[in-house]
Amino acid sequence: MVGSGDTFALAHRLRALREGQWPDVVITQSDLADAFSAEKRASVPLLSSWESRTHPKAPPLSRLAAYATFFATRRSVVRYPYRLLPLDELTPEELQRREELLAELTALRAQAVRQDIGLSSDVDRAGRNDFWYFPDRNNITIVVAQLPKAMRDQMPYADPSKPDYVELYTYADLDALIELHGHIRALNPRSRVHFRTASALAPDDYTSHLVLLGGVDWNVVTRELLDRTDLPVRQVTRHDESESGGFVVVQGGEERVFAPKLGTLGEREVLHEDIAHFYRGPNPFNHKRTVTICNGMYGRGTLGAVRALTDERFRDRNAEYLRKTFAGLDAYSVLTRVTVVNGRVVTPDWNLPESRLYEWPEGQG
Repeated sequence: MVGSGDTFALAHRLRALREGQWPDVVITQSDLADAFSAEKRASVPLLSSWESRTHPKAPPLSRLAAYATFFATRRSVVRYPYRLLPLDELTPEELQRREELLAELTALRAQAVRQDIGLSSDVDRAGRNDFWYFPDRNNITIVVAQLPKAMRDQMPYADPSKPDYVELYTYADLDALIELHGHIRALNPRSRVHFRTASALAPDDYTSHLVLLGGVDWNVVTRELLDRTDLPVRQVTRHDESESGGFVVVQGGEERVFAPKLGTLGEREVLHEDIAHFYRGPNPFNHKRTVTICNGMYGRGTLGAVRALTDERFRDRNAEYLRKTFAGLDAYSVLTRVTVVNGRVVTPDWNLPESRLYEWPEGQG
């Protein structure tokens, strides 16, 4: 089969990189062919076949690596003719962008190859039942907070002026981000899945499928989205009414507070149990897309909310619980207990009543 849907998706992405990665820079197929030829012979007809709108062909992996390297850094186009930088000239941040882009293009190519040889992928056979599968193939944006400056100042890798700077070290809820980003990308190879800090969101990001990680302390987008819903649940930050904060639920005109459980080990404060909030509903900026919130009072709670639907031992059970409990509803949420043992998160099982502290809407089970 020539020109399968997956091959068209790859062709569209390659064309979008060339035409839209840097809108103020004109990059022709001839320009790319010349830049790629420094590494290995390339031609305009070859690039045209990879970007074709009618009969696209899948490029070899080595060419995808060249695309990833070229579009990982704007330094590729600072002077004309454009050039493909050697890998050892890329900064750590550029190398990171290259790896992310290469993984995306490789996944698109893998899907195209499977389709072209008549095979169904695991995603096509089973992934459609996964909670994190988005069948409309639209963009998916994972939003995290940036750590406060006082915390970033304590880590040498979070200092942009240092040679070993790594941007991800400036992110909050990094373990939850890594867990979820890979899972969503594997299930949605035809969608563009990317992550942003809350302060770096572009206008178009707001209208994609949004996945928000982290609570209202640092993630201003979580705070904004929760303010736009009529949830009877609000989060009290750790710096407000109590030392550890908590989630406040309004029931029958009365407030009930669910707070994490802390203890001491020697002179250290340790977390025994966090409280996490999971929410899914329509995106208020684009009702054809969704917003999903996974946030805890601490990072362990955020990770627990994520793992409830990514952990291979529990994700199917928890997803089925959501389907049965909130059947036919566009918006719903679960306040869940997240147990922490020796600093490690125990994935909550929502089929156990003791794991669920509160559900909204009530009385749906």
